[in-house]
Amino acid sequence: MSLDPLLLPVLWQRLIAAVDEQATTLVRTAFTPVVAEAEDLAAGVFDARGRMLAQSLTGTPGHILSLATSVGKFMDAFADDLAPGDVLLCNDPWVTSGHYNDLIVVTPVFRAPAPAVPGEAAADGESGEAGAIGPARPLAFFASICHAIDVGGRGFGAAARDVFEEGLAIPFVKLYREGTPNQDVLRFIRANVRLPDEVLGDLHAQVVANDAGARRLLELVAEFGLVTLDDLAGAVLDRTEGALRRAVAALPDGVYRYELTTDGAEDGAAPIVYRLALTVAGDHLTVDYAGTSPQVAVGINATLNYAMAYTLYPLVCALTPEVPFNAGVFRAVTLLAPEGSIVNARFPAPVSGRHLKNYALATVVLGALAQVAPERVVAGSPPEWNVSLLGTDGAGRPFAALLFPAGGMGARWDADGISATCFPANVPSTAVEIVEARWPLLVERLALRPGSGGAGRHAGGDGEVLAVRVETPGPARLLGMFDGLAHPTPGLLGGAPGARGEVSRSSGAAVLAKGDTLLHPGETVTLLLPGGGGMGPAPDAPAPAGAPGRAADPLGGATEGAA
Repeated sequence: MSLDPLLLPVLWQRLIAAVDEQATTLVRTAFTPVVAEAEDLAAGVFDARGRMLAQSLTGTPGHILSLATSVGKFMDAFADDLAPGDVLLCNDPWVTSGHYNDLIVVTPVFRAPAPAVPGEAAADGESGEAGAIGPARPLAFFASICHAIDVGGRGFGAAARDVFEEGLAIPFVKLYREGTPNQDVLRFIRANVRLPDEVLGDLHAQVVANDAGARRLLELVAEFGLVTLDDLAGAVLDRTEGALRRAVAALPDGVYRYELTTDGAEDGAAPIVYRLALTVAGDHLTVDYAGTSPQVAVGINATLNYAMAYTLYPLVCALTPEVPFNAGVFRAVTLLAPEGSIVNARFPAPVSGRHLKNYALATVVLGALAQVAPERVVAGSPPEWNVSLLGTDGAGRPFAALLFPAGGMGARWDADGISATCFPANVPSTAVEIVEARWPLLVERLALRPGSGGAGRHAGGDGEVLAVRVETPGPARLLGMFDGLAHPTPGLLGGAPGARGEVSRSSGAAVLAKGDTLLHPGETVTLLLPGGGGMGPAPDAPAPAGAPGRAADPLGGATEGAA
C-alpha cells in the first residue's frame, strides 16, 4: 500500500516523538553526568531491515550515524535468533562507534499478539497457538548508545598502544533473554570496570529507554492499523535521499580538494595530514581520503564507521539542514578511505581517543565544499578536548571524571562563530556544580578566552579557559586528549586561524597531550582551549593572492568561490 501524503507527516512526527521520548528517558534515568548532563548519547528507531528511520534530537553525530551503520550488523549476528524480550549489546569499535566506551543496546520490537479468530488460519509468517496469533519477526528495532564512564583497561585516554589495552571488549551478546537479564554478561562487565554501579546503571537506563520508544511505536502501529513499517520506511528514506540528491545535483560537477595538517600522534611527533577529494557527479557525491596519513601507535585512530559519521554529518548539515537524518543519506554518498589510514584503522589499532580528530574530518569536508557552496559551510572548528581523570576520593573510593570543555566554533558565512561550542561533536560542558558535587575536583576558573577566535570578515568563536584543582588524598591520573597545540584551527576563504590550545599545571611540570600525567594532590591543571577559524579576510586586510571572485551560486544568490 502507498501512504496517503497527508498521513506521512503525521506518522513521521510520531516517530520523532517516540525517539525523543526514548532519549529523554535515557537522560533522566542515567547514573553518570556524562549521559545525564553532557548527553553524550544517541537514540533511534529502525525498520525490520535495520535501516534508521528517525533519530533523537539530542545526541552527538558520532553516535547517531554510528547507530545508523551498526544495527544491521546486529541483525546479521543474530539472524533468526530473536524473541520478544531480547535485548542485544555490543561495543566492538569496528562495528559500533569507534571505541570501547560506547555501548550500543538494541531492542527488537514485536507486534503484540492479537486474539485468534476461531477457525481462521494464522497470518502468513505467524503461528497460532493456544488461541493467539504470535509475531514471528521483529516489526522494528530501537537502539541507543551512550558513553560508559569506564570500561577498564588503562582508562579513557589516548595512550594505549593497541586496542587490547583500552578496556573490556563486548562482542555481540544478549544482555536480556526473553525479558530475563543475562547475569553472565552482567558479571563479566562488573568484574572488569572500576565503577560497576555507574556503568551498569547507565546500561539499564538504555534498556528502559528503548522500551519507552517501543511502547510509543506499538501505540502508533495499533492506532493506524499498520501491519509493517515497510511503506512508511520506504517513503521516509526515499524523501531524504531525494532531498540530498537534489542538493548535490545543484552543485557543479567536478573534483574539489582540501588538505589539513594537524598535531602529531605524540608530543614532537610528525604531524598528521588529512587529504580529501570531494567528487560531484550528477546527484551523487564521492568522498575519498586517499593520501591521508597512516594509522598511528596511540589511540587517536578512527574506524571506518566513525569516519563515515563525521564525513556525512557536515555534508548533511551543509546541503540539507532542513531534512532530518536517516539511512536515506547513505544512498547518495560513497566513502573511500585507505585501509590502514588514520581514518580507517586496522584492528588492533588503539582507538580510544578517536574523537580527538573528528574536527579534522569535518574541516576537510567543509573546506572542499566551500569551493562551490561557501555560504553553506563554517570555517574550521577546533578539536574536542576532554578532561579525563582517574583516582581515589577522600573516602577511598575510585572515581573516573570526564569533563567536556569547549573551543570556539568556526565562523559562518554571514556571522561570527559561536564561542564555547563543541562543533561538530555537539556535547555541552558539564555544569560546575555537578563536577564539584560528583568528583573530588574544584573548578577554580571557567571563562571565555577573549580573542582566541580567528579574525576575518566574521571572526571565529572564542574557546574556554578551564582551571581544575585535584582534591584527592593521593595522586590522580590525567589521561591526555588534547590536540591543536602545535597546529591552529584554520580559517576559510582568507580568514585567520584561531589561537592554538595550551595546557599547563601549577607545578610547572609538563602535561602530556596524548599520554598519562600524574597530578599531585592540590595541583591545578589549566586549559586554554583553541578558538575557531575566521571566515573571509578581515575588512582592513588585503585580499589573499588567488582569492576567488564572485560567481553565480548554483543554489541561489551569489557566493565567493567557483569550481
